[in-house]
Amino acid sequence: MEQPKRKRGRKPKKPVAETMDLQMPNAGAPSTSALDEAELPEERPSPQRGRGRPRKVRRRNTSKEVVAEKGSSSPLWRGSQMVASNGEYNDPLRHNLAMVAVEPPAPRWDQVVKVVPSMDAVVKVFCVHTEPNFSLPWQRKRQYSSSSSGFIIGGRRVLTNAHSVEHYTQVKLKKRGSDTKYVASVLAIGTECDIALLTVSDDEFWKGVSPVEFGSLPALQDAVTVVGYPIGGDTISVTSGVVSRMEILSYVHGSTELLGLQIDAAINSGNSGGPAFNDKGKCVGIAFQSLKHEDVENIGYVIPTPVILHFIHDYEKSGEYTGFPILGIEWQKMENPDLRKAMGMMPDQKGVRVRRVEPTAPESEFIKPSDIILSFDGVDIANDGTVPFRHGERIGFSYLVSQKYTGENAVVKVLREKKVYEFNIKLATHKRLIPAHIRGKPPSYYIIAGFVFAAISVPYLRSEYGKDYEYDAPVKLLDKHLHSMAQSHDEQLVVVSQVLVADINIGYEDIVNTQVLAFNGKPVKNLKSLATMVENCDEEFLRFDLEYQQIVVLQTKTAKAATKDILLTHCIPSAVSDDLKA
Repeated sequence: MEQPKRKRGRKPKKPVAETMDLQMPNAGAPSTSALDEAELPEERPSPQRGRGRPRKVRRRNTSKEVVAEKGSSSPLWRGSQMVASNGEYNDPLRHNLAMVAVEPPAPRWDQVVKVVPSMDAVVKVFCVHTEPNFSLPWQRKRQYSSSSSGFIIGGRRVLTNAHSVEHYTQVKLKKRGSDTKYVASVLAIGTECDIALLTVSDDEFWKGVSPVEFGSLPALQDAVTVVGYPIGGDTISVTSGVVSRMEILSYVHGSTELLGLQIDAAINSGNSGGPAFNDKGKCVGIAFQSLKHEDVENIGYVIPTPVILHFIHDYEKSGEYTGFPILGIEWQKMENPDLRKAMGMMPDQKGVRVRRVEPTAPESEFIKPSDIILSFDGVDIANDGTVPFRHGERIGFSYLVSQKYTGENAVVKVLREKKVYEFNIKLATHKRLIPAHIRGKPPSYYIIAGFVFAAISVPYLRSEYGKDYEYDAPVKLLDKHLHSMAQSHDEQLVVVSQVLVADINIGYEDIVNTQVLAFNGKPVKNLKSLATMVENCDEEFLRFDLEYQQIVVLQTKTAKAATKDILLTHCIPSAVSDDLKA
């Protein structure tokens, strides 16, 4: 398909995957604009009549059965083409065979419930969120409400999405057909996999409900049914489709890449956390995001059972969520034959080349740049970085890593200078220089003479520059976000977030989101070390070296004295966040 031409001066629109919880400004009902956007069902056009007179049919007086003298031999064909009107069918009849059309009786409600008994385990999740305010980190934003879906599993637990209860103040659950909301407590939140585990202490909540059972990973074209409470009504909603793709997906909320299912069933706001059932009534995934783009329709994504079970087993094994381990490397494909030959690979050897190794990763002790990773845990890696998955399918080898648990060992075979080595490596989670989440904690800050210092994170960038922060944030911050690696576990990217205007900082008012490189000649490792150095400084001046060769110089005694007045003016309770006081 030909790509549309890009207009000058505008950013190209790209497909955006979005999470699907229904957010509302308050705890009331959703806005009526949702009803305005709902599409009305299209009227089915009546079938075309054949030439000549319609053929007569004979009606029975004592039943709803209609006998056609000459009808179609295919009940499916007749069911999709015929329209009943006053006992006659205005439809051309193509065959001479007689058939009897019987109107099926309407299904009873108890029969529908018996068909999908797991639907009773689907609950509606009500959450009140209070997000941190990164512009004013000493306070929080105004609270707002959202509704999403969840479902009951064994052990008196409920599964939903992590983004459905992120920064929660209160979480409530309501069962299907019930008018009572039960207060829930959050057991674990898996930010990377976008799954949260809840429970309810009230015994009444668990009565009369059977937990959902998990099924195996579905195949392509397998039927799936997504159940939840999406926008457009208060009762349960059911949409159906098929599995259209299975691969390593980018999880929007988790900023990670894990196994995911693509389906063509409609997933709308409020569906987040709802289960996806197979044709046997077993759960094969959790709805969590959909693709929004002008060129696509009905593309939804489901968290598959391997990821769900990994999250549950991780919590059961360690009592908390420890995360998905990674192989802390960046790698390059080895599809070019000249590159393989130059790296000393034999014709029967395949693998990927290591570009860089995370300094904080355990792999840094064993793997070196330009090593060729041949296999992971005995599974050979192809030159394009894929491994065998199922019959006729391949998948990225990161799937093998994500199946392991934090702290487990894995055998990695590498080729280095034409020699093969095997290393038994202990896996760990990823330590990013700019973290993707602050895991529900309030943001850290430090204030001196009106200068507000903060540590950069992805939520910080999103708060400052919006959803398009990857376009609008300063280039140097984006470069560090995408390419820089933390040299130690406690390293942070510290910036001057803003300058609260006062007489002492005249001339510095325009400094915004600029990295702090050094203080009085000493490198700034993290926000806590900067606060400690400033508080313990006994020199005459405070000198901050910033990016772009900027410097800030303040007199020490005057700066510390002015800080108290600035805090009072802006109603700031403390010059330092609680986590930096310890």
